[in-house]
Amino acid sequence: MRLELSRAVQGCRLGLLTGLGNTGQHSLEVPGCLLYTRCATVPHLTQDTLHTLRDLPSVTQVSVDSLAEHHEVLEEFKEGLRKFAGLHDTVLFCSLHDSANSIPAGHVTNKTVSVWGSGGRIELTAARFMAIQAAIQPDFYQSMADGETWQAGTSRKRVRKAVDRTLAHLDECLVLHQKTQELKQSEIFGVVEGGDILEERLRSARETAKRPVGGFVLDGFHSAAMDQDVRVQLIKATSAELPQEKPRLVLGVGRPDEVISCVEAGVDLFESFFPFQVTERGCALSFNYNIDPDPETAGTSTPTVLEFNGEMPAVKKLNSNGDENMTPYEMNLKDKRYHDDFRPLVEGCSCYCCEKHMRAYVHHLLVTNELLGGVLLMLHNMAHYLGFFKALREAITSDRLQDFKNRVLHCREGD
Repeated sequence: MRLELSRAVQGCRLGLLTGLGNTGQHSLEVPGCLLYTRCATVPHLTQDTLHTLRDLPSVTQVSVDSLAEHHEVLEEFKEGLRKFAGLHDTVLFCSLHDSANSIPAGHVTNKTVSVWGSGGRIELTAARFMAIQAAIQPDFYQSMADGETWQAGTSRKRVRKAVDRTLAHLDECLVLHQKTQELKQSEIFGVVEGGDILEERLRSARETAKRPVGGFVLDGFHSAAMDQDVRVQLIKATSAELPQEKPRLVLGVGRPDEVISCVEAGVDLFESFFPFQVTERGCALSFNYNIDPDPETAGTSTPTVLEFNGEMPAVKKLNSNGDENMTPYEMNLKDKRYHDDFRPLVEGCSCYCCEKHMRAYVHHLLVTNELLGGVLLMLHNMAHYLGFFKALREAITSDRLQDFKNRVLHCREGD
């Protein structure tokens, strides 16, 4: 695995992550996102419906918490999760937790971490954690970590302990990694912890960078964890301590505005759980990320990214529909005003849902609890989110990052 950076603009790192997979033939553009799954399946979608989407990420994310209780089955199978789940021609990254889930605190010790499956809590020693990784056979994975210090107000003593535990877990995982035949082609990513205490963040980054890791996972920056300005300051300082040639993946950040601020702070990779969360709310992503064409070409060229659908979804209006988790970047299709709205979800969107169906139909599916509603929404939301990342890379390439940022943040006016 190698990160080839082509340029840096306003702190953003543009490039290509190459040498991925067992054959080394896969690559992933950065900044970019991974393909979110639950138990190795994209929620609401079959493999056939998933592949109606264009430009899917070459890296699929799975998580230990959804697979730990199936460890014995995968171990007996012996050929890894990719073949077991029919995930052909993709690279696998394995995280510890699913960022779309809330994780109870108070279950990390000096020797163990805990994950939660359908049957409840599963306590993992380093040996058991690495045995699960050997059964999954990912291309790269994060090490065990104490990530319970993201809550504001966590004491300095607790944060210091979390950093020490995470480094100890990493050292133990590295020793077992070298001894595990099934992981000889895999890379291990070190986890940077430290809560909201700068000194501990820097210490965690420096010490992790001394270890033979393939990249870095920045943990504890979840959307609900801290103020966005604090997050940016901490990530910038942390990134300065990490080697430039190794990728940085941040956990728990999915909102478009937060993605942009993290990219400006030096983050390369993101999860893509956000479209799933939007789908679960019965909503459709509908924010504008089209940069206006130059005046000389206006009217003669076709925009390369989706056009906005003419609505200004302010926070207060969205939240008045009854879900405090809704963001300014989505519209609630359960709202009765869409029952006779015969437009596509987003004008100009080329996903299957927008080309074949109308808002009124999706509204009907949602209020009658038809499973097809989630399928159509997930197809659209994934297409829109992937389009956002593509447009972000194009904006960095063309030196129009500020224009892109202004366009995406414009929908927040009137909050």
